[in-house]
Amino acid sequence: MVKITIDDKTIEVENGTTVLNAARQLGVDIPTLCDHPELTPYGGCRLCLVEVEGARTLQPSCTLPASDGMVVRTNTEKIHEARKFVLSMIFSERNHFCPYCQVSGGDCELQNAAYDEDMTHWPIQPNWQPYPVDASHPFIILEHNRCILCRRCVRACGELVGNFTLGFEERGADSTLVADLGLPLGESSCVSCGTCLQVCPTGSLIDRWSAYQGKETDVETTKTICMGCSIGCGINVLTRDNRLVRIEGNWDDEISQGLLCEIGRFHPMVEERERILTPMVKSDGKLKAATWDDALKAATEMVSSSKGDLSGVASTRVSLEALADFKNLCDAFDAKVILTTEDCQAVSSIFKQASKDNAPFEGKIEDLLDADCYLTLGEDITKDHQVLSFFAKRRIPEGAKLIQIAEKETGFDNFATTSLHVKEKSLADFLLDLRKLVEIKAETVKKVAEKYSIEDEQLQETVNSLLSSEKIVVLFGSRKDFNDSEALVKATKAFSSAINAIMLSTKGNINSVGAAALGFSSTEAVKSNLILMLLGDEELSQCTAQKFEKAGKRIVFSSYVSQLTAGADIIFPVSNWLEQNGHIINIDGHILEQRSALEAPQGVYSNEEAVNMLKNALNVKGKVVWDQEIKQFSSPVKIA
Repeated sequence: MVKITIDDKTIEVENGTTVLNAARQLGVDIPTLCDHPELTPYGGCRLCLVEVEGARTLQPSCTLPASDGMVVRTNTEKIHEARKFVLSMIFSERNHFCPYCQVSGGDCELQNAAYDEDMTHWPIQPNWQPYPVDASHPFIILEHNRCILCRRCVRACGELVGNFTLGFEERGADSTLVADLGLPLGESSCVSCGTCLQVCPTGSLIDRWSAYQGKETDVETTKTICMGCSIGCGINVLTRDNRLVRIEGNWDDEISQGLLCEIGRFHPMVEERERILTPMVKSDGKLKAATWDDALKAATEMVSSSKGDLSGVASTRVSLEALADFKNLCDAFDAKVILTTEDCQAVSSIFKQASKDNAPFEGKIEDLLDADCYLTLGEDITKDHQVLSFFAKRRIPEGAKLIQIAEKETGFDNFATTSLHVKEKSLADFLLDLRKLVEIKAETVKKVAEKYSIEDEQLQETVNSLLSSEKIVVLFGSRKDFNDSEALVKATKAFSSAINAIMLSTKGNINSVGAAALGFSSTEAVKSNLILMLLGDEELSQCTAQKFEKAGKRIVFSSYVSQLTAGADIIFPVSNWLEQNGHIINIDGHILEQRSALEAPQGVYSNEEAVNMLKNALNVKGKVVWDQEIKQFSSPVKIA
């Protein structure tokens, strides 16, 4: 620990702490542009200069380590003159015409820094050279005129996402942000995670929807969780007048650490499905608008006339509270409840294995953060559960190994140390043979390679990577079409245990763990004459929808119009994920709270409320208390 005094305030900080971070701990504001708390200090903009007692010149506080007895000043005339000069130079390099910029008025860190120095103009003539605007990307616009060359976006793309799409070409004032080797951003290797947008201090990188929709000072921010997959990333939802403005990653979130993927950041912005705003009841072969009372009466008569021949189908995109009430409703009629998830086969096999072991056997997402070897099996996590791939990819420059085992090429082939294309039906046997190579060397590499038609050099490198690594994480994908998924789960678990690796499965959709904990099945076929469907806002694939479409009569709780609602007998409109409160259980057992960021349209109730209204109409008593129910469940991960 070292003691440092900043503006007559003394604090003790850990060795290696920068002066800038020490000042932040003291509540002393030092302006920055190139620095970002989640990125390695860069020292490029020189706006954070401070006076250090005994030093001849001003020092950049973002890269200067605090030393014992150091005395620092942050608010002298010399410092303010330096800041104004730095800002004047930055403004003059490009065409920063604030009145026309969408982040002007509070959202621009460059403009805010100038106002903090009482600047109303800059004394140096601007460059006047026009720079191009790249609008080739479906979500992101790159405005070179407003770039200040801070390199935050480049560093975030590499350090946080591990994609290394962005870089700079040329030097000095001619430096230009480029994607790959100069491709338009929309044609590059960009994965559309939007991290570059969130760290950009100016209007150089913006999204297509939030411009001029509201500043940080006049929008409401709700901290909640993304429902796009089973990770449960922390997000900040920015709204104005009950309208979605944009979604950002929550840097303080322990699970995702501020990262998001395309599905979490952008897809809610481009939602185009038609909302259901009133209950509907089929009459004379056509769905017609009805009141809630009339729809509930019709549903009561339909359930009563089914004489118990009914089933329940639920989406995991609704809260644990809604799932528990739906289970209580179905249990009252001895109805089997299944899930809509398309990843049911592998997910079910994972939970069956946990039930056999009667103990958790998987690790946590945090295990990915410091692993030195990653083995992915089956799923392309560069497309699904994308944030997990970011955690792995960004470790590669530090020497981490990435082993991809899949039948076909995936997005990881470009990053993997080794990529083994093994036929899916042979995966379980291959893991057994790979275990022998690593553990007891009972087989020769060449013999195993010939058996599975893979290159022996690739296989040898895989073995070497596993033998030389200290912390290995095996990422098991939740594929819907795994051949004999129970055997593969068992083989993966045995393989992970034998090589002292940590296993983590992606577990399909959001809240799959919670649904399984409440006793929902994920493999049964639907054969009842009446189906109660709690869909929420889930968008089913055509293949899955057709499976349920061929069943009998349907009472559907849904947010949006779909082919399943088109053929329904009764429809109850319910809220979407941005409009509901509740809890979910994510990929590694964290119980996460979901908070509503928007109000549902008038006459539209939450899934929980709508299910309870039908329960009351059917005079169903009792209640399933979800937080008590899950304690009786054998989970592959520890739930807490």
